[in-house]
Amino acid sequence: QNVGYMPEDDCYIAGLTGVEMVQFAARLSGYPRTESLRRAHEILDFCGVEQERYREVDTYSTGMRQKVKFAQALVHDPPLLILDEPTAGLDPDERLALLHRISTLAHRTGKTILVSTHILPDVRAICDTVAILAQGEVRVVDSLERLSQPASPALHVRTSHDAAPLIRRLEAAGGQVTVNDDGSLQIMLGGADAARQIWRLAAETGVGLRSLVPSRNSLDQIFLDAVRGDGRADS
Repeated sequence: QNVGYMPEDDCYIAGLTGVEMVQFAARLSGYPRTESLRRAHEILDFCGVEQERYREVDTYSTGMRQKVKFAQALVHDPPLLILDEPTAGLDPDERLALLHRISTLAHRTGKTILVSTHILPDVRAICDTVAILAQGEVRVVDSLERLSQPASPALHVRTSHDAAPLIRRLEAAGGQVTVNDDGSLQIMLGGADAARQIWRLAAETGVGLRSLVPSRNSLDQIFLDAVRGDGRADS
């Protein structure tokens, strides 16, 4: 009763409609018939399942089955939700809608939600803590905010002109400059006013800046570093 589980694989009883399937899950948690039916309709409304709830589940699309699985995990109002690949099979609009529902549950109801997924943008969208497993071992457990911080502070710069004059001035000032594949710059420059120095040198060299922001590790890099055994991203 304290855990709601949404499996990755389909798990339904052939011949039951969507509302019957969710009601059945509520009955398993001890709710009486009338209350379980009321809760089933309430949760299906929340999950965006409309008249389809009266059709048999085995006639549903993959995306609709995902919604019903999400509903049956929620119907008994557990404090802990475990969701395995919850957005698999959803079209872009439905994916965003489900991510919004998950965030709403976490922030408004105080539920603890554990999401298992290989879709890294989903992690960025809804998670505040990340655990990365590789070969059956937990390699990393930390907040997404901390993991996103590079080991050494750097600034990410995009220019609107040839950056060569700016790069030369930065290196002459003791900065370390890396040119990324997309032409943007990764700059390490000592001092608390590094950003101001970069703006000044750009103005002096006539190089326009399109953006200047603190560098952050991408989720892809965090994952790859963890799998390789580094335990922490260092980009």
